[in-house]
Amino acid sequence: MAESHDAWLAILSGERRGVAPSLARAGLLLLAGLYRAGLALHNGFLRLPGNVRRVPRPVVSIGNLTVGGTGKTPMVAWVAKLARDLGAQPIIVSRGYGAAAGQPNDEALELADLCPDIPHLQNSDRRRAIRDWVARQPCRLAILDDGFQHRRLARDLDIVLVDALHPFGYRAGRAAHVLPRGLLREPLSALGRADFLVLTRTDLAAPAALASLRSALGKFLRPGTPVLLAAHRPVALVLLDGSRRPVADLRGQAVAAACGIGNPEAFRRTLEGLGAQVMQWHEFPDHHAYTAADLDRLVQAAEAAGLKRLVTTGKDAVKWRPLLSARGSPSAVEVAALEVEMQIVEGAEALRSRIAKLVSG
Repeated sequence: MAESHDAWLAILSGERRGVAPSLARAGLLLLAGLYRAGLALHNGFLRLPGNVRRVPRPVVSIGNLTVGGTGKTPMVAWVAKLARDLGAQPIIVSRGYGAAAGQPNDEALELADLCPDIPHLQNSDRRRAIRDWVARQPCRLAILDDGFQHRRLARDLDIVLVDALHPFGYRAGRAAHVLPRGLLREPLSALGRADFLVLTRTDLAAPAALASLRSALGKFLRPGTPVLLAAHRPVALVLLDGSRRPVADLRGQAVAAACGIGNPEAFRRTLEGLGAQVMQWHEFPDHHAYTAADLDRLVQAAEAAGLKRLVTTGKDAVKWRPLLSARGSPSAVEVAALEVEMQIVEGAEALRSRIAKLVSG
């Protein structure tokens, strides 16, 4: 499945040449025109009185423009912890995409690991979820996870993330297109609604490419909109039993690695940057629903190759744990999740100040 996904991205990005890919792109461009028309109608609907409604608490939205991962979950955790430290008793609210009935989805499970003391509500009616919560529980700030396109709920602060490696859903330097011709949920002009733009994974981007991207996106921002630079810093290897190992343990070690996230390239580059020798690499689609057979294959492949460690992401690990715990046969392969945290390396104080004003008001 990962191979077909990569082939599709090669068509969308223009990397794959030839008659058939060109015809596919032409057809998708026509459909993208219809998608844009639908967006225009939706924007017109939102301008009608009463179609955007507020809740009785300040709302901070964290979102992006693309389909796929930009690092929203670590950013949500960063804002939530900041609000908690400010005494705001925050809640996180999300739609719950991909969740089974009554069950938390991938992001909710990961956020439960990253900030277990902060309530997370999953409800397709996010406005009602917030109103019901504040009617009976203390709360001074609601944080919308993946909320940039959920515009029927008014927000006080819009934080938009763009992946410095894959700014348009694939590698930088390629043309940006909306769905289904590309992977943008909205045109780049939508950045004009952002109060803060955060470029993520900047530590993995070449300085020249980063400067070029910052300049290109700046044309769509309102004058004076702060642009923050962020990095995903690995902080520990977390084993199935919850014990932790320093990331330095990866240096010089031959490992197997697997993930099912929006930007698998970033995970691999992070492992290699830590000095790991990735001898086996397995990609699954984003939000993949792992089975016991999937984990058996991964562990057995690592064992057959004589590898002692299988590494995955925090997002994947929360789905792996119950499957591996139920696995009867012991294994010589140690399974570990690479825990990362968001670090804003430029512009953090402006965002801290803005959120402090919201919760104090």
